[in-house]
Amino acid sequence: MTIEEIKAIIPHRYPFLLIDRVEEMEAGKKIVAKKNVTVNEPFFQGHFPEEPVMPGVLIIEALAQAGAVALLSLPDYQGKTAYFGALDKAKFRKKVVPGDTLMLEVEITKIKGPAGVGKGIAYVDGKKACEAELTFMIG
Repeated sequence: MTIEEIKAIIPHRYPFLLIDRVEEMEAGKKIVAKKNVTVNEPFFQGHFPEEPVMPGVLIIEALAQAGAVALLSLPDYQGKTAYFGALDKAKFRKKVVPGDTLMLEVEITKIKGPAGVGKGIAYVDGKKACEAELTFMIG
C-alpha cells in the first residue's frame, strides 16, 4: 500500500503521518508497515539536537497508525477514525535514530463493536525497539 492509499484510510498528514508504506496486510487481523526515519523529522530539532532519538511516544503513535489502517480497512469501519482507548504493557528496548527503518507489526487480537485491541511490535534491523498493547476506539 502506498502513502496515497494510506492517506485515503487515516486522516493523519505531515508532520504527523508516521507510516510510509504498508508491506502486507490482512484487514482487521494483521499489518506490517514501514517508517523510514530521517534526520529531517521535525522532532529531531529538539529531541535531542546533539543526539537525535525518535521519541518513544511517536513510536507508539506509528504502531497505532498502522493498527488503525488495518482496522479501518474493514468494510464496517471505512470512513471512520480510530482513536486511542488505552495503552498497556509498553516497553522500549532500543533507540530509534535517523537512518533507521522502523518495521511496524500489529496483530489485532480482539474486535468488539466500536473497539479493537492489538499487539504492536516495532523492529529496527530485526531487533525489537518497542512493544505495546493498543486499544482502539472507532468513532
